[in-house]
Amino acid sequence: MTTAVSPAEVAFDPAAPWRRARSVALRPEPFGALVYHFGNRKLSFLKSKTLVAVVEALADHPSASATLVACGVGEAQRPAYEKALADLARSQMIEPNPEGTP
Repeated sequence: MTTAVSPAEVAFDPAAPWRRARSVALRPEPFGALVYHFGNRKLSFLKSKTLVAVVEALADHPSASATLVACGVGEAQRPAYEKALADLARSQMIEPNPEGTP
């Protein structure tokens, strides 16, 4: 018997392609953005405009790491951003992008 992996169990790999989940909406705010998942009804707060830019640009790059570079996230800041993206993956706000870059 095989067990299907739920989206919440998907491990975040910064070398893989990611995208904002299709059932997620971003609402810009002065502090960053509100992120709402219409499927699981989770609400998250992105408290950095750079993180908002990263989430919005994920689907445009071949990997999360490439997105961080493209959005100007410095080497010293990358672990914090990768942790934030891993948290967003765990809460299903971002998902693996099976199509890779367009």
